[in-house]
Amino acid sequence: MIAVIALSIFVMSCGSDNKKAVADNTSPIAVKVNAVQADGNNPFVTASGKVQAENSADLSTRMMGFVNKVHVNVGDEVRKGQLLVSINNADLQAKRAQVNAGITEATAAFNNAQKDYNRFKNLFADNSASQKEMDDMTAHFEMAKARLEAANQMKNEVNSQFAYSNITAPFSGVVTSKNIEAGDMANPGMPLISVEVPGKFEVIAMVPESEISQIKKGIEVDVVVKSINKAIKGKVAEVSTSAKNTGGQFLVKVLLDETGATILSGMFTTVQFPVAKKATASTMVLIPTEAIVTRGQLTGVYTTSQSNTAVLRWLRLGRTYGDNVEVLSGLSANESYIVSAEGKLFNGAKISIQ
Repeated sequence: MIAVIALSIFVMSCGSDNKKAVADNTSPIAVKVNAVQADGNNPFVTASGKVQAENSADLSTRMMGFVNKVHVNVGDEVRKGQLLVSINNADLQAKRAQVNAGITEATAAFNNAQKDYNRFKNLFADNSASQKEMDDMTAHFEMAKARLEAANQMKNEVNSQFAYSNITAPFSGVVTSKNIEAGDMANPGMPLISVEVPGKFEVIAMVPESEISQIKKGIEVDVVVKSINKAIKGKVAEVSTSAKNTGGQFLVKVLLDETGATILSGMFTTVQFPVAKKATASTMVLIPTEAIVTRGQLTGVYTTSQSNTAVLRWLRLGRTYGDNVEVLSGLSANESYIVSAEGKLFNGAKISIQ
């Protein structure tokens, strides 16, 4: 029994020595490190914004009626003038028939009045009609003329209402939303179809009053689209001069440059204006996004220990600034972190700083 225990201890000791030897013989992984730089004077004035199409429209109607048919679906490409929604217009057709009958009647009355007017004008010239008779005939003619003009204008009004029963595309683009189906009741002002021109986007951002005086039309900015983690160049197109209805936030419109990135209306962004902040900013720690390590819902960065091993440290991150990200906690100024490695890093791996 004693001999078995001794043999077991000997085997375990040999295994431990072998693991230690393997660990000692493992070649260190060559890495590159950077020292954390704390930026106490952040050059960016930032503002949150949202992407929207530069040219978009929410189409509605001015009349109430049942929808006969919706001719398009979300995602369909449409041409300018293409029929999108048909609304029942039986009442308009009946009204148009009445108006046409009224025009026929008014035209007959006008023609008859015009003949009488011309006849009395000749009689008056020959002193065969009195001034009173001529005045009465002139008034009768003018009233017939006015009734015919009113009937024609009513026809124009009915024809304009037909435009609201057939909703057409105001420009060529893509259908982005459909809020009604055949059989539904369309109400005045109710959005029915939304259309936008793809490819050209803008961002609407809200800038606080403490910084708006430095934002000028025409300056170039970086727009970070959070969902795809990409920065896109843009240019300030409009700067609001009033925050009366926006709670102290001033509206700034930024036109985005054309890009191959997949961006869609409604995506949230961070707009970075390259102007100095008026107020003193708190010390900010920035590290490149390429150095970030992701493990599920956690994010961190590899740092170096005094014994030249890699240490994975978890971080709490803030806003993204171009290719850098703000570190809110987990990494302090003047500490070192690993930017790149020639081999796969893991917690406790031996490293060789290049």
